[in-house]
Amino acid sequence: MRTDKMDVSIQKSVAFYTLGCKLNFSETSTIARDFENIGFERVEFEQKADIYVINTCSVTDNADKRFKTIVKNALKQNEKAFLIAIGCYAQLKPEELAKVDGVDLVLGATEKFKVTDYIHDLSKNEIGDIHSCEIEEADFYVGSYSIGDRTRAFLKVQDGCDYKCTYCTIPLARGISRSDTMANVLKNAREISDKGIKEIVLTGVNIGDYGKGEFGNKKHEHTFLELVQELDKVPNLNRLRISSIEPNLLKDETIEFVKNSNIFVPHFHIPLQSGSDTLLKKMKRRYPVATYTNRVTRIKELMPNACIGVDVIVGFPGETDELFLETYNYLSEMDISYLHVFTYSERENTEAVDMPGVVDKKVRYKRSKMLRGLSAKKRRFFYEGQLGNNLEVLFESENKEGYIHGFTQNYVKVKAPWNPELVNTLHKIKLTEIDEDGVVRFEWLDK
Repeated sequence: MRTDKMDVSIQKSVAFYTLGCKLNFSETSTIARDFENIGFERVEFEQKADIYVINTCSVTDNADKRFKTIVKNALKQNEKAFLIAIGCYAQLKPEELAKVDGVDLVLGATEKFKVTDYIHDLSKNEIGDIHSCEIEEADFYVGSYSIGDRTRAFLKVQDGCDYKCTYCTIPLARGISRSDTMANVLKNAREISDKGIKEIVLTGVNIGDYGKGEFGNKKHEHTFLELVQELDKVPNLNRLRISSIEPNLLKDETIEFVKNSNIFVPHFHIPLQSGSDTLLKKMKRRYPVATYTNRVTRIKELMPNACIGVDVIVGFPGETDELFLETYNYLSEMDISYLHVFTYSERENTEAVDMPGVVDKKVRYKRSKMLRGLSAKKRRFFYEGQLGNNLEVLFESENKEGYIHGFTQNYVKVKAPWNPELVNTLHKIKLTEIDEDGVVRFEWLDK
């Protein structure tokens, strides 16, 4: 491997594309700042750049397949560009990515945070150069947060996972559960606040496990509740939002604290995966359906207007028509607000890939369509229940066909005619009607 550093006396440009979760977005943003710190100009992915960095995901087959398309799009902008693949797919299948035409460098779970150390000259390689650790070596924590990419900032507080869900490759891609130190999380939160960002979303692989591995050991130095309590004290923060959190790790004390907080918003995203105890056991999830019911019930008791999102998997091995309907009927009856539906896809090196009872792919897609339809009904019902309420909206930064969109504290999406002065501003509004796109219109209460 060459060790001479690249000459950046002539400014080079770099562009990024992120697949997957909020955690990936936070890490991409941090890595982008590393490039900027050594003199690179960051440009949009649709523009010509000297380097393209693709942060990959491997949660679904779709994310894997999109990678080749993204590489082709980058090369259309600059056929001589240096292409770097990082992220979960790069850790799980580095050789596969390295063989994709145009890819020059593949970095694994720990190496991606030192990407600028691996850039020497930008000559194209016939086959991508691989630097990927054994996942057991991914035992240290690298903090990150997104800023400048969108109105909300994603603040990473935890990485890795010690759970052994039978369908999931994330522990293989990201390693053991480990946490940022409380001091560093609070420092990052203050930095974000100082830059005028109005909302922070806490993110990680399993954020309810926060505190484990905080100082390189396996015990908990702090709990997730303690993290939430300390973040609530950060000055000048307007909103804090908790991203996906496991139902068995979402404690009553946390729910109660959010209810009484001035800045934590009433929005929870809680993975269910299946409404069947039979399938939850096969998935090696750490809770029964009754625990999930208890969590949703408690949230709605304390915060009737809270938004509750749900992850659910369809087509898991052994999911008969009866077991699918068990999930469908359960979700239909629950007071939830929307679904993220994942069609099960076989992943190498997981227990589920060898399980009997494989569900035909056409059946998987049919069930997925049914649950997506249920999600649309749930969201509509939730929005209808919010009409007439006085809420606060934070406007986003994108002009979508002449409209600006924003989200209320409890994640109701609203729209108004485009006005750049509204970007990243908070306003009091009264929700009035749902338009044909399923987005809510409103009256101004502070104009």
